[in-house]
Amino acid sequence: MGDYSLFNLIETGFSYIFTKLFFPRARLVRRPIYIRGKKGIVYQKGLTTGHGCRIDASNKKNTLYIGKDARFGDYVHINAEEKIVIGDNILTASKVFISDTNHGYYKGDCQTSPETNPSLREDHTTPVFIGDNVWIGENVVILPGSKIGNGCIIGANTLINGNEFPDNTMIGGIPGKILKIYNTQTRTWERVKDE
Repeated sequence: MGDYSLFNLIETGFSYIFTKLFFPRARLVRRPIYIRGKKGIVYQKGLTTGHGCRIDASNKKNTLYIGKDARFGDYVHINAEEKIVIGDNILTASKVFISDTNHGYYKGDCQTSPETNPSLREDHTTPVFIGDNVWIGENVVILPGSKIGNGCIIGANTLINGNEFPDNTMIGGIPGKILKIYNTQTRTWERVKDE
């Protein structure tokens, strides 16, 4: 971490005062921050957000749950219409997108027509679960139905498209796949052989 300039110190000071006034359990909420549906958001102690974060939630109770000591980088966007659960000690880089919602339905028998204006398509939601101690790299996209186990690492620019990943796996690619698994006996990350 580099040293802060005088301007950054002043800006951080204002953000700290803002945090203690409006988000008393949070560690630091940097401005600007955009929040819709505050009634649907539950967060635990130690929340930290970067600049320009956007959190959209429905006003239904417990639509978005954020565990303790969660740290989000700049320009993270979370869109929770039904249910997103984020565990303790999550760390994200910048420009991460997490959503439980699609505009329209594109599987099975009753699919949405491309002739329908996207903004008028019915929302289709599937819950998203992210475990404890997860590190999410720059520009990661996590889409509806995704389940990320505890201790996972998601590499930069990865797309998680509704898949389930077990604990202690390293994930990367488009679409995301398991690259390494942590071996608790040897205490090393071991590469998964291509099939």
